Amino acid sequence: MSRPALTLHLATPRGFCAGVDRAIQIVERAIELYGAPVYVRHEIVHNKHVVDRLKDLGAVFVKDLDQCPPDRPVVFSAHGVPKSVPADATQRKMFFLDATCPLVSKVHVEAERHHASGREIILIGHAGHPEVIGTMGQLPDGVVKLIETAEDARAFVPVDATNLAFVTQTTLSVDDTSEIVGILQQRFPQIAVPHKEDICYATTNRQDAVKQVAQDCDLFLVIGSKKSSNSQRLVEVALRGGAKVAHLIDDASEVDWTWFEGVATMGLSAGASAPENLITDLIEAIRQRFDVTMTENDGVRETVTFKLPRVLTEATA
Repeated sequence: MSRPALTLHLATPRGFCAGVDRAIQIVERAIELYGAPVYVRHEIVHNKHVVDRLKDLGAVFVKDLDQCPPDRPVVFSAHGVPKSVPADATQRKMFFLDATCPLVSKVHVEAERHHASGREIILIGHAGHPEVIGTMGQLPDGVVKLIETAEDARAFVPVDATNLAFVTQTTLSVDDTSEIVGILQQRFPQIAVPHKEDICYATTNRQDAVKQVAQDCDLFLVIGSKKSSNSQRLVEVALRGGAKVAHLIDDASEVDWTWFEGVATMGLSAGASAPENLITDLIEAIRQRFDVTMTENDGVRETVTFKLPRVLTEATA
């Protein structure tokens, strides 16, 4: 029997970003240099496949420094940590490696600069996300005010409307954040803005790519963790971009093939923490069921790389 025809629009860029790649390399290199186990505080990135592979190599993932023996290396996740965490590790004389994405660290520096200038600081982000916890934890409790929605922005009452600044989580929806920023700037014209966009290049590029291919898609699939903010945003962007239905899945095993009933055109992308092999595995599963014609948008070709901590590169040399 002939297989039904399906046009698959593959979004480019997709998958790993430079910050995720750097964080994974830090864990891998630490295991190579210092042997197993290497402890990692929280998930290094939000993807169970990445975490499971690193576990197999010798990484041990923990929630708290109390679970780490003092004589083994510990790595802090790509999302960043409150200042109290490295301070605690230093007090315990632990050897630690900070895998915080440099673009998240940039937001930390901005927040500290605004605080040093005496400004009241707004953080646009999602409560409870590790990156938000880390950013708010760069400064004393209560200094950073969190705004999650446009409604929050309209209701916010500052101490001094002439002495405000905002920073943002790096993995937000570009469109949603623009709306919130617009409200804040309309209400508080003197609010200090980031020197350069806080939403990272990888988040922006992946959302732009999804917008390019989502129009008229009967179905759009995004590979990524339910915990991953940037992956969740890609689903939202696909729906806004014209996809009739969109789903977030960890891998091909989570596909409900009834989703494909009546589907002639679909889109496919992956969040910044999702390995490329998950995409290729899903495409193969689709090809087994459909006569696939695949297209790929002419998206941004990313060349960004971030250096590893000097202690790892010097030890390797």
